[in-house]
Amino acid sequence: MSGPDGQAPGGSQAGGPGASPGVAPKGLQPSASAVLDTAWDALRSVHDPELYLDVVSLGLVYAVRDEDGVVAVEMTMTTPGCPASEVLPEMARAAVADAVGSDTAVVVRVVWDPPWSPAMIDDDAARSLGFRTR
Repeated sequence: MSGPDGQAPGGSQAGGPGASPGVAPKGLQPSASAVLDTAWDALRSVHDPELYLDVVSLGLVYAVRDEDGVVAVEMTMTTPGCPASEVLPEMARAAVADAVGSDTAVVVRVVWDPPWSPAMIDDDAARSLGFRTR
Protein backbone atom coordinates (compact mmCIF):
# COMPACT_ATOMS: atom_id res chain seq x y z
CA MET A 1 0.00 0.00 0.00
CA SER A 2 1.33 3.45 -0.71
CA GLY A 3 0.49 6.66 1.06
CA PRO A 4 -1.23 9.58 -0.65
CA ASP A 5 2.18 11.15 -1.22
CA GLY A 6 3.20 8.11 -3.29
CA GLN A 7 5.65 6.74 -0.77
CA ALA A 8 5.31 3.00 -0.60
CA PRO A 9 6.09 1.20 2.61
CA GLY A 10 8.94 -1.19 2.01
CA GLY A 11 10.03 -4.48 3.35
CA SER A 12 13.77 -4.07 3.71
CA GLN A 13 15.29 -3.90 7.13
CA ALA A 14 18.31 -1.88 8.20
CA GLY A 15 21.32 -4.13 8.44
CA GLY A 16 20.10 -6.65 5.85
CA PRO A 17 18.29 -9.96 6.14
CA GLY A 18 18.12 -11.35 9.63
CA ALA A 19 19.17 -8.11 11.29
CA SER A 20 17.13 -6.62 14.06
CA PRO A 21 14.91 -3.77 12.81
CA GLY A 22 16.65 -0.43 13.14
CA VAL A 23 20.03 -1.96 14.03
CA ALA A 24 22.91 -1.46 11.62
CA PRO A 25 26.05 -3.58 11.56
CA LYS A 26 28.74 -2.19 13.86
CA GLY A 27 30.24 0.98 12.44
CA LEU A 28 27.53 1.51 9.81
CA GLN A 29 24.52 3.79 9.91
CA PRO A 30 21.34 2.61 8.19
CA SER A 31 20.34 4.58 5.12
CA ALA A 32 17.41 6.95 5.39
CA SER A 33 15.34 4.68 3.14
CA ALA A 34 16.10 1.65 5.33
CA VAL A 35 15.04 3.61 8.41
CA LEU A 36 11.81 4.65 6.69
CA ASP A 37 11.13 1.07 5.61
CA THR A 38 11.66 -0.02 9.20
CA ALA A 39 9.27 2.71 10.38
CA TRP A 40 6.54 1.57 7.93
CA ASP A 41 7.00 -2.02 9.11
CA ALA A 42 6.75 -0.92 12.75
CA LEU A 43 3.50 0.92 12.04
CA ARG A 44 1.99 -2.35 10.83
CA SER A 45 2.27 -3.56 14.44
CA VAL A 46 0.09 -0.71 15.73
CA HIS A 47 -3.53 -1.83 15.90
CA ASP A 48 -6.62 0.29 16.27
CA PRO A 49 -8.08 -0.83 19.61
CA GLU A 50 -11.66 -0.82 18.30
CA LEU A 51 -11.24 -2.29 14.80
CA TYR A 52 -8.32 -4.63 15.64
CA LEU A 53 -6.57 -3.85 12.36
CA ASP A 54 -3.23 -2.14 11.87
CA VAL A 55 -3.08 1.57 11.13
CA VAL A 56 -1.34 1.07 7.76
CA SER A 57 -4.00 -1.34 6.47
CA LEU A 58 -6.70 1.01 7.70
CA GLY A 59 -5.18 3.81 5.61
CA LEU A 60 -4.56 5.97 8.66
CA VAL A 61 -0.88 6.56 7.85
CA TYR A 62 -0.47 9.15 5.14
CA ALA A 63 3.31 9.57 5.07
CA VAL A 64 6.58 8.55 6.68
CA ARG A 65 9.44 10.92 5.90
CA ASP A 66 12.97 11.76 6.91
CA GLU A 67 12.98 15.40 8.02
CA ASP A 68 16.62 16.24 8.70
CA GLY A 69 17.26 13.01 10.56
CA VAL A 70 13.88 12.91 12.30
CA VAL A 71 11.39 10.23 11.29
CA ALA A 72 8.14 12.14 10.77
CA VAL A 73 4.88 10.20 10.56
CA GLU A 74 1.70 11.86 9.33
CA MET A 75 -1.42 9.97 10.26
CA THR A 76 -5.07 10.61 10.83
CA MET A 77 -7.93 9.18 12.82
CA THR A 78 -11.18 7.74 11.51
CA THR A 79 -13.07 10.71 12.99
CA PRO A 80 -12.07 13.88 14.86
CA GLY A 81 -13.78 12.51 17.99
CA CYS A 82 -12.11 9.10 17.73
CA PRO A 83 -11.78 7.60 21.22
CA ALA A 84 -8.27 6.40 20.33
CA SER A 85 -7.10 9.86 19.24
CA GLU A 86 -4.86 10.27 22.28
CA VAL A 87 -3.42 6.77 22.47
CA LEU A 88 -3.03 5.74 18.82
CA PRO A 89 -0.47 8.44 17.83
CA GLU A 90 1.57 7.63 20.95
CA MET A 91 1.41 3.91 20.14
CA ALA A 92 2.64 4.72 16.62
CA ARG A 93 5.46 6.92 17.92
CA ALA A 94 6.58 4.29 20.43
CA ALA A 95 6.51 1.47 17.84
CA VAL A 96 8.59 3.46 15.35
CA ALA A 97 11.00 4.71 18.02
CA ASP A 98 11.52 1.17 19.27
CA ALA A 99 12.12 -0.13 15.75
CA VAL A 100 14.51 2.56 14.51
CA GLY A 101 16.50 2.82 17.72
CA SER A 102 17.23 5.49 20.25
CA ASP A 103 19.59 7.45 17.99
CA THR A 104 16.71 8.57 15.78
CA ALA A 105 14.04 11.03 16.89
CA VAL A 106 10.44 10.26 15.92
CA VAL A 107 7.52 12.65 15.66
CA VAL A 108 3.91 11.74 14.86
CA ARG A 109 1.59 14.42 13.53
CA VAL A 110 -2.15 13.92 13.39
CA VAL A 111 -3.51 15.56 10.24
CA TRP A 112 -7.06 15.90 9.01
CA ASP A 113 -6.48 16.59 5.33
CA PRO A 114 -7.37 14.60 3.41
CA PRO A 115 -10.21 13.38 5.61
CA TRP A 116 -10.12 9.65 6.20
CA SER A 117 -12.80 7.49 4.58
CA PRO A 118 -13.43 3.74 4.42
CA ALA A 119 -12.21 3.85 0.80
CA MET A 120 -8.67 4.25 2.21
CA ILE A 121 -8.73 0.80 3.82
CA ASP A 122 -6.71 -1.79 1.89
CA ASP A 123 -8.73 -4.58 0.27
CA ASP A 124 -7.81 -7.35 2.74
CA ALA A 125 -8.66 -5.20 5.76
CA ALA A 126 -11.90 -4.04 4.12
CA ARG A 127 -12.97 -7.62 3.50
CA SER A 128 -12.21 -8.54 7.12
CA LEU A 129 -14.56 -5.73 8.20
CA GLY A 130 -17.26 -6.97 5.84
CA PHE A 131 -16.91 -4.18 3.28
CA ARG A 132 -17.33 -4.94 -0.38
CA THR A 133 -14.04 -4.29 -2.16
CA ARG A 134 -13.53 -2.49 -5.42
